Amino acid sequence: MGNRKPTQRWDDFRYFLAVVRTGTLSAAADLLDTQHTTVARHIQALEEQLDARLFLKSNTGYGLTPAGERLLELAETIESSILAARGVANQRDKAISGTVRIGAPDGLGSTFLAPRMHILTDKHPALNIEIMATTRIFSLSKREAHIAIGFSRTEHARIVSRRLTDYRLFVYASADYLQSAPSIKTKEDFRQHPFIGYVEEFVFFPELDYLNAVVNGITPKLRSTNLLAQLYATLSGGGLCILPVFIASNFPNLVAVLPEQVSLTRSFHMHIHEDHRKAPHVRAVADFIAAEIETNEQLFLAKPGETILQRLPFGGATT
Repeated sequence: MGNRKPTQRWDDFRYFLAVVRTGTLSAAADLLDTQHTTVARHIQALEEQLDARLFLKSNTGYGLTPAGERLLELAETIESSILAARGVANQRDKAISGTVRIGAPDGLGSTFLAPRMHILTDKHPALNIEIMATTRIFSLSKREAHIAIGFSRTEHARIVSRRLTDYRLFVYASADYLQSAPSIKTKEDFRQHPFIGYVEEFVFFPELDYLNAVVNGITPKLRSTNLLAQLYATLSGGGLCILPVFIASNFPNLVAVLPEQVSLTRSFHMHIHEDHRKAPHVRAVADFIAAEIETNEQLFLAKPGETILQRLPFGGATT
């Protein structure tokens, strides 16, 4: 082992981190575009070099031993230094390249971020974007995403948080539904109507517990983990649903119900791991997201019926 080169040692750490973040040799091999036997060889080499067992295999995958836990912080520090060095080189060459994975709530990721990202990739052809549009918690320490957007700040010591914007939500129904349904004059009248909402056991953020914030004890007739599924169920006349104004305002057939009595305000926060914060490609995407949301802040804070001028990447501006 004494004749191993430093680059080979970093390779061992790189394979070690891949197994930590994916949980199996085969998944790590897919991540690194290699064979699982190659991953196993590098892990074995690292264990021999350190004279310590790093992983315990179980039915659920590979878990870290105490020695592996101690090594993880060192390996991430080395990785951070290498990313910073590459960032210096990229800044010198004035090239933004690489892949940035964004974890975002499905409503924001699908309806706001996805239509705009080509503006950035057109400017930087070597930049690739992955949007994981789903309402779940992303582990930045396990590299599930480079940028995660959630509903509150984080207290994690190595995660940098940035508040993006507040946004408003109202109770909506389709105009067709309201024409034939019992009239709604107070919040108590909501109990006479079917609601569409989230599947409670898959709500990972307390900020998404909308129904209890409006009228306690309402049980949705239709549930989905996906906000866009809730949206289209509402558009079809399925009942009432609590939706963000930045989404609902795109559909003229949706009518806000009791908007003066019932409204909610939530916030979007962007989180980046300290190891990635200074990487030029990650910083470019983070700055772009923040700038686009700031430019369209009125879209997130509007009240039903207000004229909203939003800057769109397809056709300039619209109301």
